[in-house]
Amino acid sequence: MAIVLGANRYGKAEVRLVHVARDTDRHELTDLNVSVALAGDLADTHLAGDNAKVLPTDSQKNTVYAFARRHGVGQIEEFGLLLARHFVDSQPSITRARVHLEQFGWQRLGDHSFARTGGGTRTAMVTYDGAQAWVVSGVTDLVLLNSTDSEFDGFVADRYTTLAGTRDRILATAVDARWRHATATCDDWGSAYAEARRLLVESFVDTYSRSLQQTLFAMGRRVLEGRPGIVEVRLALPNRHHFLVDLAPFGLDNPGEIFNATDRPYGLIEGTVLRDDAPPGEAAWTF
Repeated sequence: MAIVLGANRYGKAEVRLVHVARDTDRHELTDLNVSVALAGDLADTHLAGDNAKVLPTDSQKNTVYAFARRHGVGQIEEFGLLLARHFVDSQPSITRARVHLEQFGWQRLGDHSFARTGGGTRTAMVTYDGAQAWVVSGVTDLVLLNSTDSEFDGFVADRYTTLAGTRDRILATAVDARWRHATATCDDWGSAYAEARRLLVESFVDTYSRSLQQTLFAMGRRVLEGRPGIVEVRLALPNRHHFLVDLAPFGLDNPGEIFNATDRPYGLIEGTVLRDDAPPGEAAWTF
């Protein structure tokens, strides 16, 4: 029996980068986590300890900072494409690069004052193999809640089922949504992101939900209908349960007003919504 090396990659994870644009008295702030992963002809490193083809992860970190200074950051998709192409084109042993970026939100308080905001973290994942590039944009930890217009009933009941069906419940989730663009070019990545996020939120608000699965499909469909340049949406929706508190022991009723919000365990609903004529793009997701 032979033992062989399988798929492998290496890189620098979670490089913290804060870029302050000081071109005018009104500063612009960009706050990122940047993770780089490289793959290619690296068998000798694993099998013989030969590092001749290894670009140190410290060098990758320094490249992120140097490119931010030399080129600025701009939209995170553009910055990710710039880095991914650099690593593949400059390193003969590297045939594939992936750059994952998280952008943390800051609310402007003045020309040079900011407050950290919630509302979800913008993400981008860029992959380049020397010939083709793929861009996946997204948002994570986007917490949404409907206080009504949601039910869950008519489900399978077996010997272990204790859950009662309901025709009126709180529906809450922390959206992790990612969407694949048809091409790696876009006139305005920022506007494209803002519009996709708006469509996700609007669909959540507008959908009378009989299950979180139904809501997931509605959200993905709304994005695809509203953004022709997007061909696939993948969503993970944890069900942030809110249970009605029994106040009878205290002589009180509870007409759907007092809830216990629990963080675990939770239902996790995941799914993909895509155009039936979408070009192949699994390479955008797998490395």
